[in-house]
Amino acid sequence: MGKANQMHIHVTCAIIERDGLVLAAQRGASMRMPLKWEFPGGKMEPGEGTEASLHRELMEEMGLHVVVKRAMPPSTYRYPAFTVTLYPFVCAIHSGEMILNEHHAVVWLKPDDLTTLDWVEADLAVMEAYRQGLPLPAGIRNKKP
Repeated sequence: MGKANQMHIHVTCAIIERDGLVLAAQRGASMRMPLKWEFPGGKMEPGEGTEASLHRELMEEMGLHVVVKRAMPPSTYRYPAFTVTLYPFVCAIHSGEMILNEHHAVVWLKPDDLTTLDWVEADLAVMEAYRQGLPLPAGIRNKKP
């Protein structure tokens, strides 16, 4: 299949924040790109809006209701066999008990520690944009060299 005919998948993902930490989810062993880390979410259904997709996917995959704090710019990544556009949202958990219906594991990390995981390639640009957009904690100032 040529690049022009390559499958293009549209996916929503949640950067879930809690107490200064961010949730990362490890893909299941039977999933495409097994055991790599990602922000939870999933494929949009035809005619579905991005936020509706995000809420549906998080309920299906993790049993969570979230509150969207803000949307981040979409990010497109081209794998050899397909292209994916991610629609990331920074969120907080509103309700629900986390159940891992599709993922192997989850971990809460400080934003600067997210880089220690083996991420799916498409999520790397989203993770970096999120990390670069974080405000400095109160009381910390950039020091000149």
